[in-house]
Amino acid sequence: MNEENLEHALRIISTRRNSARTQQEERIQEIETRIPEVVEINRQLFRTSRNLLEIIRDGGNVSEQVESLRRQNQQGQAMIRTLLEQHGYPADYLELHYTCEKCQDTGFFQGKTCSCLTELVAKLSAEKLNQSVRFEQCSFENFSLDYYKGLHTENGGSCYNAMERVLYFCREYARHFTPGSPSILLFGKTGLGKTHLSLAIANQVLRRGYSVLYDSVINFLRQVEREHFGRASGDDDTLELLLSCDLLILDDLGTEFHSQFYQSTIYNIINTRMNRNRPTIISTNLNYDEISHQYDERITSRIYTNYNCYQFVGQDVRVLKRQQQLQHGNG
Repeated sequence: MNEENLEHALRIISTRRNSARTQQEERIQEIETRIPEVVEINRQLFRTSRNLLEIIRDGGNVSEQVESLRRQNQQGQAMIRTLLEQHGYPADYLELHYTCEKCQDTGFFQGKTCSCLTELVAKLSAEKLNQSVRFEQCSFENFSLDYYKGLHTENGGSCYNAMERVLYFCREYARHFTPGSPSILLFGKTGLGKTHLSLAIANQVLRRGYSVLYDSVINFLRQVEREHFGRASGDDDTLELLLSCDLLILDDLGTEFHSQFYQSTIYNIINTRMNRNRPTIISTNLNYDEISHQYDERITSRIYTNYNCYQFVGQDVRVLKRQQQLQHGNG
C-alpha cells in the first residue's frame, strides 16, 4: 500500500470523523432551540448520573442504582426519540453519523485495516494513475453521428444506423453501470470513435462514484513491468489496482510489444477480473482474425465468450474533420 496515498486517506477519514462530530453538535444545538423538552430530559439524565457518582463515592448499593439508572436512561432516550419524530425529525437525529459505521471513521476495525480505508487508498491510487487523462473532453453529448451519414458497411448496411446502436448501448451502459456489469469489446479501424465513447463511459461512471482506470494497454503494461522487475520507485501495486477497480478500460489493445510477460499479464488481467465479476472494456483496431492471430487461445476465448462485442464502422472521423476544416478555410 503506497505510503503517501495511505497518509492522504487517513487524513480524509480523520476529517470525516471530525465533521461527523461537528454536525452532531450543530444538530444538538438546533434541537435544544426548537424542542426545549429535550434539554430538560438531558438535564434529568445528567443529574441522575451525578447522583450515581455520589453513591459510588459514599459506598452505597451500587448495583441497584446502576440498574435504576439504566432504566431511566432508556426511558429518557425513548422520550427524546418520540419528541424528535413528533417534530418531524428522524429518531436518530442526535446520534453520531459516521461515513463508515463499521470503524466509526477511524480506518481500523478489530485491530485490522477497515475496508473503507483500503477502498479509499485504491481510489486515490486510481486518481493518480488517471491524472493525465482528460475525461471531460469526451461525452455522449459531443459524439456526433453526422460523420457516419451516407456511409455503408462492407455488407451494404447503414453506418449511421450501426453507430447509432453503438452510441445508445454505451450511453445506457454508463447510465446503469454497476461493478457487476458485463465486459465489452469495442473493435474497428482507427478513428471511428472507440476512444471517445470509452472516455464518455469512464466520465459518467466516475461521476457516479465508481473507481475507473483508463489508459492504453502499453502504458499499463510498462508500469506493471517496471514494478514487477523492481525498476519503479515507491511501493505502488498497479497490477492489483487493475485487477480490483470497479471498471477497467484498456485502450488500443494490439499496439503493445510482443513478449511472454505482456501476454501472461494481459491474460491475468482478463481472467482475474472475469473471475471477480469485474467488468473490463477493451478497445482495439484489430478485427476478430487479427486478435486470434496475435493472442493465444486462453485470451481470445475469454474475450469472445464473455464480452459483449461491438464493431465500429465508417470512415476515419479525424480525417473527415480535417477535410471539413480545409473546406471551410478555402470557402
